[in-house]
Amino acid sequence: MVSRLLQRRSVLAGLAASAMVPDFARAEEFIDLEWSDLLPKNETVIPQAFRGLIDHDQAPVSNQQPASSGVRTEWNGQIVRLPGFVVPIDQRGTGVTAFILVPFAGACVHVPPPPANQLVFVTTETPFDSKGLFEPVNVVGMFGVSSLRTHLAEIGYALSADKIEPFRL
Repeated sequence: MVSRLLQRRSVLAGLAASAMVPDFARAEEFIDLEWSDLLPKNETVIPQAFRGLIDHDQAPVSNQQPASSGVRTEWNGQIVRLPGFVVPIDQRGTGVTAFILVPFAGACVHVPPPPANQLVFVTTETPFDSKGLFEPVNVVGMFGVSSLRTHLAEIGYALSADKIEPFRL
């Protein structure tokens, strides 16, 4: 419990410090991350079995989320770019202001959610006009470990987005 409190404090401190850096400076230099980078060392990527379709008449998708084996803290407070898919959580007008960034299309909605260490809770000041669950995006912003539970899943990371754009290599 104390560890989670300290993790939350470090994420909040990092996010607060990021407010002092101009947006253009933060968005220009970043660390490119892949989803495998978020897994503990020597752990493999999500098994294909977790990417199968589910029967929506059964228990909620969140009940089928596998346990997380831990998170990595190397990028706490760093500006990163991570590709993924948008699962909207909160909207303002026609844009999404909070969402779960997931590693594959349909995660948390049409298939069971991946472990918490494969989900990132993203917030943005500027609402993002999402084209839907199957639109790949790159998100750039301040990254950190988080412990959050939504109605869809437990989430292991948070990202305060400076830039959200269509996926490009």
